[in-house]
Amino acid sequence: MPDMKYILVTGGVISGVGKGVIASSFGTILKSCGIDVTSIKIDPYINIDAGTFSPYEHGEVYVLDDGGEVDLDLGNYERFLDITLHRDNNITTGKIYQQVIERERKGDYLGKTVQVIPHITDAIQEWVERVAQIPVTPEKTPPKVCIVELGGTIGDIESMSFVEAFRQFQFRVKRENFCVAHVSLVPMPKSTGEAKTKPTQSSVRELRGLGLSPDLILCRSEKPIDHTVKEKISNFCHVGPEQVMCVHDLGSVYHVPLLMESQGIVQYLNERLQLNVSMPRPGRFMQKWRNLAKRVDNLRKEVNIALVGKYTKLEDSYASVTKALQHASIAAGSKLNLTYIEAENLEKQTKINNPVSYHRAWQDLCKSNGVIIPGGFGYRGMEGKIEACQWCRETQKPMLGICLGLQAVVVEYARNVLGLKGANTTEVDPHCEDRLVIDMPEHHPGQLGGTMRLGKRKTLLEPSIITQLYKKDEIEERHRHRYEVNPDYIERLEAAGLRFVGKDETGKRMEVAIVDNHPYYVSVQFHPEYLSRPLSPSPPFLGLILASLGKLKSYMSKGCRLSPRNQSDVSSDEDDISVSSLSLAEEKSVIENGNGEKPVNGVK
Repeated sequence: MPDMKYILVTGGVISGVGKGVIASSFGTILKSCGIDVTSIKIDPYINIDAGTFSPYEHGEVYVLDDGGEVDLDLGNYERFLDITLHRDNNITTGKIYQQVIERERKGDYLGKTVQVIPHITDAIQEWVERVAQIPVTPEKTPPKVCIVELGGTIGDIESMSFVEAFRQFQFRVKRENFCVAHVSLVPMPKSTGEAKTKPTQSSVRELRGLGLSPDLILCRSEKPIDHTVKEKISNFCHVGPEQVMCVHDLGSVYHVPLLMESQGIVQYLNERLQLNVSMPRPGRFMQKWRNLAKRVDNLRKEVNIALVGKYTKLEDSYASVTKALQHASIAAGSKLNLTYIEAENLEKQTKINNPVSYHRAWQDLCKSNGVIIPGGFGYRGMEGKIEACQWCRETQKPMLGICLGLQAVVVEYARNVLGLKGANTTEVDPHCEDRLVIDMPEHHPGQLGGTMRLGKRKTLLEPSIITQLYKKDEIEERHRHRYEVNPDYIERLEAAGLRFVGKDETGKRMEVAIVDNHPYYVSVQFHPEYLSRPLSPSPPFLGLILASLGKLKSYMSKGCRLSPRNQSDVSSDEDDISVSSLSLAEEKSVIENGNGEKPVNGVK
């Protein structure tokens, strides 16, 4: 077997600088060269996994096929690379220490003193080598390159053991198989108007002092940096000018791989890691990504979607939902205009305490073309979600409910259609009169972490709009919940018009609920956003966007097919927008200018 190649992506100056997108872009470029790629995300926190985090800590909790609750960056990897990762592709300090302590308890260390060096660092290296060999594609071919993203910032005390592990690892796997890419912020203060390289110099100095020398320095900046700045970083950071690359803010993330490729990344990695791949033919390389980026740039018509949630202060709390909406909007030929509405602000109590927020929230809801109610936990905002469900149902507004959104739909229907005013979920009110949503004891043994119904599960569909969207009657989607619809009320709900058209294999757990004679009133217990891809949008999300645009009936009548040319070949009251073709020179100008506007006579 040929040697595995490793690309370690580190970050400097500040966290959240874009390491996840850049690491994903490395994989996208290499995969376009015909190289199978896998990814590992390292999070230095002591938690075993991300399952118990509040979304305000690190953003959403992303769920994998095997039920692993992991960092949202693994969602970036899966979406960009169209691969299926596993729980072991996410390493945390907690996982490493748990493994080492369990081995110590078994006597595996033969009575030796267990220390950070060599036991913790060895465990990290062994974990990386083992997981790098696991296939992540349907073909089950072993990967050739493993991209490892080290979370946090170089110099953090939490990540020291991982940095030391990779200092040793570079000699373990040999230089030609190991490459370090350092992502660093190059700020441009408005007071001076020039790029400042000192933060990058300091972070690279720190990295080199810990025993790792960067092979590539990727400068994150608001605007493109000029050659003099690159040369300055090259001189002070001990790398060649061709090893300094700029990744400035762009119109969409789909331009990032194209921008990196335009700066010679393929040629550099081919020589540095001895990949032995044929250089791609100019003009045709990464054609799917070029088409996708152009399609995004040329969207003109907008679709207004309101997201009614409880973690709206941090957009990353709903990262996968946002991406899934974007994928569906792009496929439908429209630009997504997403408005976040705090669910609490829709409640009657807010009208008394804060009437301004109450009326503003309802105004935003009324202006939307469609509504999405995503998952969540706890009582806060539940009544606001129920209010939104009732409004969407009664005003014929397209709506998609996910996880807790399904439960809100059920409670609302029981209260306002069945007349069960005491209906609620036991998560909010354990002693409610009518327990429409109940907990699943086998998935709730008392501990919170990893105890829910997690991972990919099968759902059997009855003939309905959702079956047509999926184009099959048996689907597999990822789950993350510990509450379910009470089977004792199903018959009464269905008799009143709330149809449960999707159930699990036992037929006891409700997975999909719809209301007929409505443009689009669909709620699902699973999380379809996790399997959405840029070139393959999630069917429930696509249904919501098309219904919000008034295109769903036409789409259904045409056999649920979109034009491969512009992904918007469905009739509506307005003409569909065709994707104009850009020349390579124009496309390069778009990338370099950092926006989605087509240049006119060379002027932005």
